[in-house]
Amino acid sequence: MASAMDWLFGGVTLLFGLAALSVIPVLNFASLGYLLQASANVAQSGRLRDCFVGVRKASRIGSLVAGAWLALLPLRFVAGLWHEREIVAPGTGDGWRIGVGILTVLTVLHLVWACLRGGRLRHFLWPAPIRLLQWPRRPESYFSIRDAVLDYLTSLRLPHYFWLGARGFAGAFVWLIGPVGVMILASNLPPGGAAVLSFLASLPLMFAVMHLPFLQTRLACEGRFGAMFEVQETRALFRRAPIAFWCALFVTLLFAIPLYLLKAELAPREVAWLPAVFFVAFIFPARALTGWAVGRAFRREQPRLWLSRWLARLAAIPVVGIYALITYFTQFVSWHGAPALLEHHAFMVPAPLLGL
Repeated sequence: MASAMDWLFGGVTLLFGLAALSVIPVLNFASLGYLLQASANVAQSGRLRDCFVGVRKASRIGSLVAGAWLALLPLRFVAGLWHEREIVAPGTGDGWRIGVGILTVLTVLHLVWACLRGGRLRHFLWPAPIRLLQWPRRPESYFSIRDAVLDYLTSLRLPHYFWLGARGFAGAFVWLIGPVGVMILASNLPPGGAAVLSFLASLPLMFAVMHLPFLQTRLACEGRFGAMFEVQETRALFRRAPIAFWCALFVTLLFAIPLYLLKAELAPREVAWLPAVFFVAFIFPARALTGWAVGRAFRREQPRLWLSRWLARLAAIPVVGIYALITYFTQFVSWHGAPALLEHHAFMVPAPLLGL
């Protein structure tokens, strides 16, 4: 039960951590890279549970945040009393000020000691005073803590996620900038010309949307940027698992559509991470399902029956067509107007780009 609670705590921390990371310019590539790596893990193993990368490590970060918040509650309470005292009777709270200063020093020491012991929640709840007195007499403790911190930071693989996300973003940008750029230019034309030009641009957009989720998963699996443009190889994988590919495409686009409503109003910078929580929560299962579909194709050697392949192809056309139509109309409800057409969060960073 304790292990299950630790896993759930790590999952929640991971969700909020990816959301917070996705609204920080440049660093948001690491958030996209994590989602791509999660999809690749599922594709390589065939198990959906492998999409939760580093949940136990995220639990440690969540314990640090939650433990520090709990440890600061007494200090916040006493500081609040001192502040109220100064409001009621200014200049009479010298004793409270000294008490807040002493409590601040003790709280900082307690936080540092809890982090040195491992940063788990129980370390913030009990200070272990006897162990604290014995710790300075053991010089090897300093080196063990240093090595543990370095090993933990290395195990997070942040540079790997950043580089993977940057390449995934660049590949999606190359695929989308052409048709989306034409749509943005068409928004400045008269209604008739804008409609015709946007319709013509929607055709390559539909083609790109139909392939992008699987191209990005192949990029994460193989580590080659060129995989983002190998359409024939991706279509060969489709022929081995057409129904799975269609299901993954349908869920990816379906889960992306409701998120456009969150862009109707610009969120304040202080709470910009809050809408991103919903972005990550919707995009994460879509990435996992895409990895599952690609994994099924990896483990099959022969194409499926021609009937299932053509049914999946024909069924994908209305799916991507409806998605292209909805994304076209989002420029009229988005805060940023026509430039928001480039915010395809299902394939780029899981947050509105222009809202950063």
